[in-house]
Amino acid sequence: LVQARLGAACLFYTMDKGLAGGAPGQPPAYTAMCHIHAESPEAFQAAFAPHAKEILGDIANYTDLQPLLQISEVVVGERG
Repeated sequence: LVQARLGAACLFYTMDKGLAGGAPGQPPAYTAMCHIHAESPEAFQAAFAPHAKEILGDIANYTDLQPLLQISEVVVGERG
């Protein structure tokens, strides 16, 4: 859904599933994370805003947890 709605503004995305916390037996801090990569915060926001209600509403199909949104900059990374 995200890729379809954001179109070319979504360069690529990754999905993470939390497996464990930092100590043995500790639960993960986050159940899941989705990382959406875009050219800039402005490009992401321009593409996301018209579809925000639909995209955020779709999260309820997978969890009853409230999503947290954060915009970050990748400062170190490798693309294979």
